Amino acid sequence: MSRKRLAATISVVSNSTLVVLKLLVGLLTGSVSILAEAVHSANDLIASIIALVSIRIAERPPDREHPYGHGKAEGISAAVEAVLIAGAGIWIVIEAVQKILKQQALEHLGWGAGVMVVSVVLNTLVSRYLFRVAREEDSPALEADAHHLATDVYTSLGVAVGLLVVWLTGWHIVDPVVAIAVALLIMRIGYGLTIKSLHHLMDVRLPMTEIARIEHILNGETRIHSWHNLRTRKSGNVRHIDLHIVFRNDATLMEAHEVADALEKRIAQELAPAHVVIHVDPYDPQKAETPIQNTEEQA
Repeated sequence: MSRKRLAATISVVSNSTLVVLKLLVGLLTGSVSILAEAVHSANDLIASIIALVSIRIAERPPDREHPYGHGKAEGISAAVEAVLIAGAGIWIVIEAVQKILKQQALEHLGWGAGVMVVSVVLNTLVSRYLFRVAREEDSPALEADAHHLATDVYTSLGVAVGLLVVWLTGWHIVDPVVAIAVALLIMRIGYGLTIKSLHHLMDVRLPMTEIARIEHILNGETRIHSWHNLRTRKSGNVRHIDLHIVFRNDATLMEAHEVADALEKRIAQELAPAHVVIHVDPYDPQKAETPIQNTEEQA
């Protein structure tokens, strides 16, 4: 089992435990904010399962039908998770408004506070682990899952504080108000994940810091006249890079091939894992390419 798959499996187990605990305590206490947290954790559980499945698909090697691999599965996973988050937020708001109208009193507040503390500790540990693996393995699916759990930490703290206020003051309206605040935070994170996942699916170029590293390698190669038409995108954790390099007309085919091959390997090593394709062009005086400078045309 790969590190990414192991991390996703741990997330599934963690979220399954929290869903059961929060649901039982939410029904016992009658707290809509705890039930909202149960829905949030159920949402995280579904997201974790989707992340696990998408990682298994993304790890498949390229085949005839998918010559660029299956990395986009992680982007699709992140997009689906974002939609689930938005839906959960809307449901929580509806339940909280109904709770305000009914004005139902809460019971067994100690149990509610206790399960929130368990949720905070467990989600803190698991989310930190997921963030670390996502960063080291460059996994969009794990990063989205980690954000879900990190959000759960803050919302659980908010619910615990709300229950404490209810216990001290008897103001039961605090509970649904906290639930609405939780829902707004959930929807805000869902919006951010939606934008990020769409960028991934729409083949947005690599970050400028990574493009600058490519440019540094190209501008340092004295055996070429110039370069242009640099295009970059990302599929899963694999970067796809293609560009054109221009040679002086007295260069032999063998020389051009050796330089292009060497540049492909250097760029691929610099931004690993990466797939680099370089097209060789002859020098055309009518195009008047400027020697060795940034002539990037980013798609």
